Amino acid sequence: MSFPGAAREALGNAQLRRNLGKATTTIRDKRARTVAELPDWEALRDAGAAIKARAMATLPEQLERLEASVQRAGGVVHWARDGAEANAIVAGVARAHGAREVIKVKSLVTDEIGLNAALAEQGVQAIETDLAELIIQLEGGRPSHILVPAIHRNRAEIRRLFERTIARDGALSDDPPALTDAARRYLRERFLSVPVAVSGANFAVAETGTVAVVESEGNGRMCTTLPDVLVTVMGIEKVLPEWRDLEVFLQLLPRSSTAERMNPYTSLWTGVRDDDGPREFHLVLLDAGRTQVLADEVGRQALHCIRCSACLNVCPVYSRVGGHAYESVYPGPIGAILTPQLRGLKEAPTLPWASSLCGACFDACPVKIDIPSVLVHLRGRVVREAKGRVSAERAAMGAMAAVFASHKRYERAQRLARLGRGPLASAALPGWTRMRDLPEVPRETFRDWWRSRA
Repeated sequence: MSFPGAAREALGNAQLRRNLGKATTTIRDKRARTVAELPDWEALRDAGAAIKARAMATLPEQLERLEASVQRAGGVVHWARDGAEANAIVAGVARAHGAREVIKVKSLVTDEIGLNAALAEQGVQAIETDLAELIIQLEGGRPSHILVPAIHRNRAEIRRLFERTIARDGALSDDPPALTDAARRYLRERFLSVPVAVSGANFAVAETGTVAVVESEGNGRMCTTLPDVLVTVMGIEKVLPEWRDLEVFLQLLPRSSTAERMNPYTSLWTGVRDDDGPREFHLVLLDAGRTQVLADEVGRQALHCIRCSACLNVCPVYSRVGGHAYESVYPGPIGAILTPQLRGLKEAPTLPWASSLCGACFDACPVKIDIPSVLVHLRGRVVREAKGRVSAERAAMGAMAAVFASHKRYERAQRLARLGRGPLASAALPGWTRMRDLPEVPRETFRDWWRSRA
């Protein structure tokens, strides 16, 4: 389904709009307060943008440095050209250790490549340990937010879901501590018994080979320390050149994402040690269209994203239609510029029109991604790359151009429009009028009025 169709369907769900409105308003207000505490917030944004720009400009070098650093620390590095290769690598590691289950700490990139389904085909069950991801998995749904995947669900809905699935005692209250306790008891057995874990990566430092995961529940700490084997799947754009770069992002990310001064759990690991953490570590470096995005001098800004979700929480479009309308694990403004580039514009041609150009996302982005400019750029690419293909909208716009090129044709079209016919009538503009209303044609045009006065 294209974005306009999916958005129209979502707008008909009043409960969804209420859930989204309440959640995004709360997060947005908290973020504004925590950001205001830092007198150097804008300087931090500038620093973050500069670090990401440097990392992308020297990406091949940084990835080779990262590979060497991880290997020196006892880790194994795999390169995956696409999702299929990455999924095969993870499945191979699980099978090599006889694992029928793997536990996961929330990872958008594994959602992007469909890892859970790929593992299931190999007889391996992936168990989500992030509370919101667990909710999505239990209901068989799809995430609708980068940071809070179950933002479209309220407490009552989650209580009913848990009562049907994981609650041992049956009845639950919808008090948040009761819900989290039910999830904690369900997951604790898996943490202590499953031998293989899969994680994502918020950052990886080329200088040291260190991988970082930040989260708020402690499930990430469990996944990265208790199992015998840890596999991290990482988009290649997550690399940072130097250890000191973490200082900037560990200030930017928590304030922009959960509106906290620091993340409750920041897990850092470098390779393996005999007496601490997993005994085997694999790092999967995933391309999956990222070098293609890097080749676009304007669009490559999308690779700077640190997945904080600040742009979603301020977007007037997202807050009304939710994440499912974007048909991607990357919804909202960042999804509108990232998904079409990763998949190819032909696969998601409507997404560059899925966010407004109000600029709120640019103001909120902690690394200053100019999302409105990229949206305009991608819209231009969609139009240019569609040349040679016949489209009703293109034909209609061609007719409009011919009408506006001659004042006689324009006046004749105005007279026809008053009768509901001709190139200025709504019916003559397919595509355009699905999302816009043409102004009502006046009974008397300015030119007619002027002639009558003369």
